[in-house]
Amino acid sequence: MIYKVRVRLNKDFIKINGNDIEIGVMSKPEKGKANIEIIKKIAKSLDISSQRVRIVSGFSSRNKVIEVL
Repeated sequence: MIYKVRVRLNKDFIKINGNDIEIGVMSKPEKGKANIEIIKKIAKSLDISSQRVRIVSGFSSRNKVIEVL
């Protein structure tokens, strides 16, 4: 399944609406720390392993495409 993700900084929340996810992260976007937090939050919210979640595009953008395997 493919999700479009919009990231907000310095906030801690996750909203899933169909294939759209809005997520807040507290980690700074340095050395992939925010991306790791995003993957963990989505996996926890969907009750799956974080290894099943990967970023397809938007590694350095606030707009990302996430694939859940």
